[in-house]
Amino acid sequence: MAISVFDLFSIGIGPSSSHTVGPMRAAKRFLQEVGKEKIENAVRVKVDLYGSLALTGKGHATDLAVMLGLQGETPEDVDPNSVQEKIHKIRETKKIHLMHQKWIDFHEENDLLFHYDKQLPYHPNGMRFTLYNHDENELVQKVFYSVGGGFIVDLHDAKDDVHLGDNSHGLLYPFKNAAQLLANGKLYNKTIQEMMFENELRWRSADEIKKQLLKIWHVMEQSIERGCSQDGILPGGLNVKRRAAPILRSLREREKLGLFLPTDIFEWVSLWALAVNEENAAAGRIVTAPTNGSSGVIPAVIKYYRTFVEGANDEGVMTILLVAGAMGILYKEGASISAAEMGCMGEVGVACSMAAAGLTAVMGGTNEQMANAAEIGMEHNLGLTCDPIKGLVQIPCIERNTMGAIKAINASLLALRGDGMHKVSLDQVIETMRQTGNDMKSIYKETSQGGLAVNVPEC
Repeated sequence: MAISVFDLFSIGIGPSSSHTVGPMRAAKRFLQEVGKEKIENAVRVKVDLYGSLALTGKGHATDLAVMLGLQGETPEDVDPNSVQEKIHKIRETKKIHLMHQKWIDFHEENDLLFHYDKQLPYHPNGMRFTLYNHDENELVQKVFYSVGGGFIVDLHDAKDDVHLGDNSHGLLYPFKNAAQLLANGKLYNKTIQEMMFENELRWRSADEIKKQLLKIWHVMEQSIERGCSQDGILPGGLNVKRRAAPILRSLREREKLGLFLPTDIFEWVSLWALAVNEENAAAGRIVTAPTNGSSGVIPAVIKYYRTFVEGANDEGVMTILLVAGAMGILYKEGASISAAEMGCMGEVGVACSMAAAGLTAVMGGTNEQMANAAEIGMEHNLGLTCDPIKGLVQIPCIERNTMGAIKAINASLLALRGDGMHKVSLDQVIETMRQTGNDMKSIYKETSQGGLAVNVPEC
């Protein structure tokens, strides 16, 4: 199974791709796979959450996501404004409507369990789903893993370390590392964006690719706009104030007065990243890019392009997304985009790298310069920990996206000043990232057991 750009950029809801989007998809897939007959014979469903899913699941709304998934909801289609009402009904009636086919009793305290001291083999984000009949006999049991960015794999693929399968199958320009991608570009005299577009033709027509890419950008832009219009306190108990709206008002006031500071461009970029991640923290509609926790970086960089680069257009937006997607595939193949495996360098670090390459492409950079920009973007995020306070995607996650966006622009500028030849290759930095993630203590990998999560009071 090859990886599409639209696997990396998928429309969903906050606050987490690995802890919200993935579990929702896994719950629905479980029931789809067991089939209608077993659902009709079921009187109980039990869900066991392990590792990072248990340790930070409450803060990431994993419990809500699982319940919604069991009812047949998807991250792409569920109305964020309806979530609380749907969950309230389940909790009030103590019943759940499996795939909208059968009502059964559902008691969270017994049927949705967080195993804080246990972890399944193969990946930190493990979950087990079990259906029982009226005699309390097990009908079927399945294990899934949420491996980052909303991707899920079953136990079989996890054992084989498949994750997303063979990236070469059926593609015109197959690649599993940056060296192969750059070699294809030289062999066929193609840019990375051209090769990615032609690879996408495996799944959909040219018109559909363009339409979907622009839809992705439209949702990203809507996230920026909504985030910039909302005041108040983010949910979860940390009492974090939304800042995007007041910052926007301040910048608008400066504009009215005709004031412009050299730092204003970076303030705008930071604002746009902030807005998206505040929406994500509030469980709003966002695009995984490549994860929810890093969902503000690429939209902010695209908005920078559309606002400040002369001649910016929709073609350029599509170029950024295609090239960024290529970089995301490299990280997915060579390391991971799961914070539970890599820390935040697997989320904001990867998003920074992706955005840097995409911006370099649209600014006229060569394939080698794109790879150089991606390498710079990651090199200076190596070792970045994931230590969210109270398990919420708020501190330090929201501000961290502003840093990732600014770094991406800087990485692109540096790469465009060079010739694409550099001491550290993109493949080498991806391998370094993988090794660093493996060596990093688990307390710094989305468990909220180290770093800021234990050194800063929760209230």
